[in-house]
Amino acid sequence: MLEILNDKDFELFRKVIYDECGITFSPTNRAILDSRIKDLLRRKNIATPAEYYSLILKDKEEMKHMLDSVTTNLTRFFRNQPHFDAFINHVIPKVIEEKKAKGDRTIKIWSAGCSTGEEPYTIAMILKEILPPGFNFKIIASDLSLKSLMVGQQGFYTDAKVEGIPANYLSKYFTKVDGGYQIVKDLVDTVRFDYHNLKNDSGERNFDVVFCRNVLIYFDEPAQLAVINRFWDSMAEHSFLFIGHSESLFGMKTQFEFLKTQWACLYQKNKK
Repeated sequence: MLEILNDKDFELFRKVIYDECGITFSPTNRAILDSRIKDLLRRKNIATPAEYYSLILKDKEEMKHMLDSVTTNLTRFFRNQPHFDAFINHVIPKVIEEKKAKGDRTIKIWSAGCSTGEEPYTIAMILKEILPPGFNFKIIASDLSLKSLMVGQQGFYTDAKVEGIPANYLSKYFTKVDGGYQIVKDLVDTVRFDYHNLKNDSGERNFDVVFCRNVLIYFDEPAQLAVINRFWDSMAEHSFLFIGHSESLFGMKTQFEFLKTQWACLYQKNKK
């Protein structure tokens, strides 16, 4: 297949994507970027990558659309079950204990890089099931992809997308409709979807739990460290961080402590 990006084009797009959001395209995944840019040129009826590059520098909305198009949005409900087992059996009991000591009854969670919403809705369903009376929760779900956020806000998923959801959750939190399933309004209302570029500070503080899984792999180490440090700033004094099972903070100079539970490994913030 003929590549649309020459070496100069590739370097220009690679740099602007990195500068704007921290995502790294290397020569090994150049074909992905080439394919995405080709689709964008076709959509805008633009002849050359250079012409499109000039457009994104002038048009902030088109820049957002380009960044949306080059990101990968792969997710599913209850993805990596051991993480949720650790969330249920270790993290939430610890958070509840901490909240009771402070006289607080609201658990605050961030699903960063939430894609089309399967992760935050999984978290919401679990919390609905396990939180004791008197406790409530807030979930903020953010992503760089506006298309994905719109899917999450709508809360509609095809039959294929709901595979793997336990039958009791599916019957309780979803309504069967033509072409798939609609999440019930009561659950949709527990999640706030928000556009956010992880290169920037979210402005939010005091999260008890942050999920950012399978996102750091798209960043180089300096960008990873910057994101991790911003998570630290956004989290409560005693809180928990989940990253992807293939991701690690080993070798990074962060303040997070590694935590190995009998279900899964994660990280914790313990500010003395």
